[in-house]
Amino acid sequence: MTPQKIIGLVAIKVLLLAAAIGVVFMMVGCNTVRGIGEDVEKAGEAIQRSTR
Repeated sequence: MTPQKIIGLVAIKVLLLAAAIGVVFMMVGCNTVRGIGEDVEKAGEAIQRSTR
């Protein structure tokens, strides 16, 4: 194998790893945002119940 091919394979592996890490962070972020949205919604419902 030539050094250029080795560098290319390493670069592809690094890019795939970075993409996988990015996907994991996006999934975690979505769950966090969803959780915050649910908490805000529950707080709003509690406020509505208390004003009735």
